[in-house]
Amino acid sequence: MSNQLDQLKQFTTVVADTGDFASLKQFAPRDATTNPSLIFKAAQMPEYQFIIDKAIADNKSKFSGSDLLHQVIDDLTVLFGLEILKIVPGRVSTETDANLSFDTEALVAKGRRFISLYEKAGIARERILIKIASTWEGIKAGEALQREGINCNLTLLFSMPQAVACAEGKIRLISPFVGRIMDWYKAKEKRDFAPAEDPGVISVKEIYTYYKKFGYNTEVMGASFRNVGEIQELAGCDLLTISPNLLAELQKTEAPLTRKLSVETAQAAKIEKTPLDEKKFRWRFNENAMATEKTAEGLRLFNADAEKLAQFVAAKL
Repeated sequence: MSNQLDQLKQFTTVVADTGDFASLKQFAPRDATTNPSLIFKAAQMPEYQFIIDKAIADNKSKFSGSDLLHQVIDDLTVLFGLEILKIVPGRVSTETDANLSFDTEALVAKGRRFISLYEKAGIARERILIKIASTWEGIKAGEALQREGINCNLTLLFSMPQAVACAEGKIRLISPFVGRIMDWYKAKEKRDFAPAEDPGVISVKEIYTYYKKFGYNTEVMGASFRNVGEIQELAGCDLLTISPNLLAELQKTEAPLTRKLSVETAQAAKIEKTPLDEKKFRWRFNENAMATEKTAEGLRLFNADAEKLAQFVAAKL
């Protein structure tokens, strides 16, 4: 019997949720995704110092002050992506600044800049996903970038209104956050959840079913897992992005893994389509306390780590 990681790869694309190149080599995922927290963590490791040195050397003679810092951080983000693309055969997700999450034009500009840096390095845009938070403004930015052939990954996604708006905007991929949804309900209800009743798992199953039922092409990538049980319950989802410690756990387990999600089952579901305009989106999102709180918290956490990364880089300039 093959291990559960290999079994999972039979019907789900496995993505590594890490900026650590050693983990990528060990688990052989197809894609990889990063965020400010992961890049900040990796940037502090001595083995990746060469990436920071290169980002600084490439910009120090051209820019100064805050311009220099911003250029170095953008280059650093892309340089990590380039190193990852040497290892994974598929795509890397590169995240836009959390503090731009309510500025559609700025997000579009940042997405174009990242793509231009990758293309300058000889990487085709098909191998890049521009990662944007699932605010209304972020979804509109993703929609605009998709029209230009720039694929997007809408992250910090916690609710059906966010998922529906992404699908209608023809976004390439979404990342619903399983573990963070469960965290909220665990704190509120003061109890643990078995994987099958985990609110995060249920949310992703509902989104997957909706997309496949109504023929949307947007890919669903479950993210932010707290345990392997959540992953096992979502076997069959288009993609799952998994941290190295949980990839290792799956690799050590040889019990049979049952496929839980399939297009055929989703298409047989008895559900109705719920189109959204901006007013409906904002109201339905506002009515979901978990989604509004976790989206806001996620933006604050990513921005805090982005600021830590900026301070770390600034000390080296």
